[in-house]
Amino acid sequence: MKILVLNGPNLNMTGIRKKGVYGSETLEDINSELKEYANQKGLECDFFQSNHEGAIIDKIHASMNEYDGVVINAGAYTHYSYAIRDAIESVADYTPFVEVHMSDIHKREDFRRVSVITDVCKKQICGFGKDSYKMGIDLLCEIL
Repeated sequence: MKILVLNGPNLNMTGIRKKGVYGSETLEDINSELKEYANQKGLECDFFQSNHEGAIIDKIHASMNEYDGVVINAGAYTHYSYAIRDAIESVADYTPFVEVHMSDIHKREDFRRVSVITDVCKKQICGFGKDSYKMGIDLLCEIL
């Protein structure tokens, strides 16, 4: 089984930006840990991060032919990108998506409390730091 961990805008700044919210580990550090975690579960795991909506949409479209499942942290796009929502919906019959967030978006600013992608994902997991990704991987293992 092959999965993708897909990260949206500004997540490349993890470890630098708002350490009190996102922690001090870089996205590269987190991805290394997630790769090992997925491998222990018998999964091959790829990573993709972009600050560009179109690149994320293209990767979502490609996922139906390349991956068995996707863990997605769409970053700020979570809250307003109907284009990303529609991209996930267009491949959801082929590839399950699990939405994750390191912070608890329901306890942050009002605009962050709304996710336009939740209803096209299998589940939303938030508020567990980098472990949100691990929980997303675990859920994909159950689904797959």
